[in-house]
Amino acid sequence: MTETLLVAGTASHVGKSTVAAGLCRLLARRGVAVAPYKAQNMSNNARVVATPDGDPGEIGVSQYTQARAAGVTPTTDVNPVLLKPRGDAESQLVVQGEAVGHYEAGTYYEEHWERARDAAVESYERLAREHDVVIAEGAGSIAEINLHDRDLANVETARFADADVLLLVDIERGGAFASLYGTLELLPESVRERVVGAAITKFRGDPALLEAGIEEIESRTGVPIVGVLPYDDPGLPAEDSVSLPAAGDTAVRGGDDGVPATRSVTVAVPRLPHISNFTDLEPLAAEPGVRVRYVPLDGSLADADAVVIPGTKNTVDDLLALREAGLDAAIEAFDGPIVGLCGGYQLLGERVLNAGVESTDDHDTVRGLGCLPVETRFRADKHLERVTVPVDGAGPIAGATGTASGYEIHMGRTTPVEDVAHPLGDESAATDRVLGTYLHGLFENRGVRRAFRDAVYDHAGRRPPESAAPSDTAFDRAADLVADNLDLGRLGLAP
Repeated sequence: MTETLLVAGTASHVGKSTVAAGLCRLLARRGVAVAPYKAQNMSNNARVVATPDGDPGEIGVSQYTQARAAGVTPTTDVNPVLLKPRGDAESQLVVQGEAVGHYEAGTYYEEHWERARDAAVESYERLAREHDVVIAEGAGSIAEINLHDRDLANVETARFADADVLLLVDIERGGAFASLYGTLELLPESVRERVVGAAITKFRGDPALLEAGIEEIESRTGVPIVGVLPYDDPGLPAEDSVSLPAAGDTAVRGGDDGVPATRSVTVAVPRLPHISNFTDLEPLAAEPGVRVRYVPLDGSLADADAVVIPGTKNTVDDLLALREAGLDAAIEAFDGPIVGLCGGYQLLGERVLNAGVESTDDHDTVRGLGCLPVETRFRADKHLERVTVPVDGAGPIAGATGTASGYEIHMGRTTPVEDVAHPLGDESAATDRVLGTYLHGLFENRGVRRAFRDAVYDHAGRRPPESAAPSDTAFDRAADLVADNLDLGRLGLAP
């Protein structure tokens, strides 16, 4: 019989994704047939995988990552329902990888929730038939009492999967014991009795300082504290924009590799209001000597050595926001390497046609940044595909060769308006300093990433540092974090 553990939280961003991925890798290392699962996710960071029928579909990046950690091929069963926010209180509903439409929350719950639940149950049952353990991840807080009758990722999953529940609480936010106590008090009794343990995450300091509080909370609730996880970032992809700076703030990723600032380069990333798939930037931030700096729309590119414009769930509205804030002029005047990924590619073109299909406002034609001689026409159908394209390096990736693999998720179709290089297949365009492509995961391809890094260093007039061979240790770091700090025996997961 399949065992299922639901990793739930007292709030968003308490470490659920990391703990779930760590458990998946740890069990896989022990030879257990394990699969991740999240009934309903809300994220604009998505990956393209196969549906049960073999067609391309979308899932959240965390479940894609957890499947890789578990050593299984990710399908839409690991995340059967995905909500992709687009602004104005609307989200795109994706069921079993297929986009259904854009809905406000009330419409979703009234007209589509039953379909979503059916899909979630079917997916879980398929995973349970094929695996010994399912590590399910909850969403947000499990104690949202206004949603308990329709909380697909938490309450419903606990019930239909007959799952034990591990409850996580983030001590860095303060009030951890109160959050834990209040959450347990507000749970439906049928779910409360499933909680086999709780764990404190993101702790900095001496765990002995928590002993009195742990003893008291265990006495009051009867729920054992099965672990205290120290603050540690294994380096897994972020699931949502909670991990990004606020729209008006600046933040830097990378730069903790020992390379001094005088020998580093800075890649500026506009903090678009509807930013999506920003995990595309993480391989760059992990590259020695490269700092990825998220820039608010009213910020400056004065100290940037390159610009990467990421994906967006709403190209037109973000283009208008860039223009209103004045960052469009800074990008147009920038004389270093520029890369646009998916929505960022569309922004860089001459114009966007049939814009009302994608925008929340009524637009027809919107002028682009004019950095690439292309135009984009939006259509109602969404293109989803995993692809491998030939690389014929030009512009910001000059010198790159071979192939590059990734995935495409977009509604617009982009075509050149004059002769232009296509360094990453027909769906790309490049000039001597600007590249646009629909290929998400571009910088996961080492040859392309290094070619771009070298172009940025060349523009900055510096020499890049020596780079170690890439190694994928994030999964094992997450597994070690869990193994060293959770009492797996009390969770029923001991060897």
